[in-house]
Amino acid sequence: MIEFDLRIDDERWQRLGGLDANCLRALEAGGAACAVSGEVSVLLSDNGALHALNKQFRHKDKPTDVLSFPASEMEAPFLGDIAISFDLLEEDAGAQGKVLGDHLAHLLIHGLLHLAGYDHENDTEAAEMEALERKALASIGIDDPYFDDRENRPT
Repeated sequence: MIEFDLRIDDERWQRLGGLDANCLRALEAGGAACAVSGEVSVLLSDNGALHALNKQFRHKDKPTDVLSFPASEMEAPFLGDIAISFDLLEEDAGAQGKVLGDHLAHLLIHGLLHLAGYDHENDTEAAEMEALERKALASIGIDDPYFDDRENRPT
C-alpha cells in the first residue's frame, strides 16, 4: 500500500482533474509492480522549480520532467519525494501523442521505482525498470509508453 502527500505548486495541474485519485492509482500500481509499500511526497510544479532542484541536487543546470529523492532507510516507511514539471509533462506528452494523465501516471511510476532503488544507468537496468513500468501501467489500462522509442526515456 502506498500513502502519499500531494503538493501542487502550479494551478495548471488542476486541468487534469482528479489528481489525488489518479496519483494514488499510479503510485499503487507502481508499488504493486515492484512490491514496495510506504509513504511518498509528491510535488507537482513547473520547470522553474524542477530546474532549481535539478541544479541544487544533481548539479544539472536545466529543468527535467521528474526527480526522485529517496529517503534513508532510517526514515521508513517514508520512501522519499517525487517532483514533476507540468511544462515538460505537457511538452513531452504533446510531442509523443500521449494523454497528459497517462504521462503523469508514467512519470509517477518511474519516480516511485527510483525511490525503490531501480535505475537506468545501463541497458540491463533500463530494461528491468521499463518492464516494471510497462507492467504497472498495463495494470491500470495505460498503453506501453515506450512503443519503439527507447531514446525518450524519462530521467
